[in-house]
Amino acid sequence: MTFLNQKYQSLTPYTPGEQVDETEFIKLNTNESPYPPAPKVQKAVAEAAQKLNRYPDIAWSSVAKPFAAYLGVKEDQLFLGNGSDEVLAYLFQGFTEQGIAFPDVTYGFYQVYSELYDVDTMIVPLKDNFSIELKDYDELTGTVIFANPNAPTGVYLSQQAICDFLERHPNRLVVVDEAYIDFGCTSMISKITQYENLFVVGTFSKSRQLAGARLGFGVGNKKVIADLNRLRFSLNPYNINALTQAAGSAVLQEQAYVNQTIQKTIDVREWSKQQLAALGFEQTDSQGNFLFVKHSQISAEALFQALRSKKILVRWFNQPRAKEYLRITVGTQEQMRVLIKAVKKILTEVTS
Repeated sequence: MTFLNQKYQSLTPYTPGEQVDETEFIKLNTNESPYPPAPKVQKAVAEAAQKLNRYPDIAWSSVAKPFAAYLGVKEDQLFLGNGSDEVLAYLFQGFTEQGIAFPDVTYGFYQVYSELYDVDTMIVPLKDNFSIELKDYDELTGTVIFANPNAPTGVYLSQQAICDFLERHPNRLVVVDEAYIDFGCTSMISKITQYENLFVVGTFSKSRQLAGARLGFGVGNKKVIADLNRLRFSLNPYNINALTQAAGSAVLQEQAYVNQTIQKTIDVREWSKQQLAALGFEQTDSQGNFLFVKHSQISAEALFQALRSKKILVRWFNQPRAKEYLRITVGTQEQMRVLIKAVKKILTEVTS
């Protein structure tokens, strides 16, 4: 017997990356930062814990004011969410009346939200090189959403290509999911005032070491922000808890630390690309904090299992077009050295 509404019986939920004991595994499967939160963050959270008897600030003032200033936008152009997933959920719920279109290889939650909110959905294939061609969306209607850099491919779409599409379709909302933008790419946030149909989603999870805090954001014109708040206040006004607000406020005072860890990640990413290329891997030119790779002499699934047996966890997607590839989060330099050493050994065993 089930009491679940019939329309949700066939819903396929999102599958998060496996969580494991990090004292036992090298965890390179969920695109988290391998570095700890900044010192001020740890202190601020400890202090905020003393006031958990009070509800959190519904205006998120301690985060929204400095963050809007950092981004160069007004506060009424900024929305904060319980992770970027909450921001995306509101967008799918409230801004897809005319349907939505997104790539066939991209963030898995897009498909889940489409089913959850019963949205008319058009899935557009990526090009053979895994790039997004926005001209393929010209004849469609409704909202467009894509991750940039895309996930799990890491392929980046230029700002100019996005601007051209925005100008061709001023009456269609375009959502650019920039979860990985900080790792060497140019954000669309600077174009928010120029294009009223542009909405940018981001997160503190990756480059700011706050995956466990769950803090995401959206930037767009004030009318869209007001509508998002209408949805929020109809469901969960206190969507950002006090500890997360404290962490978010503190990390904005630690930009030097954030910049340092971003550069470490970029350096290790590029080193890892070279090492894997030397081992015969085919890979995209990922601009995220992860790699997307395959090898002609071993299947992605077999390599995934072999690495897991060596206590190294990466991500394998059993999906069309992606199942030949592994997505590998960029860890510390030492973690990636261990990975490369393990991969060399596995390949030697396969080819011997």
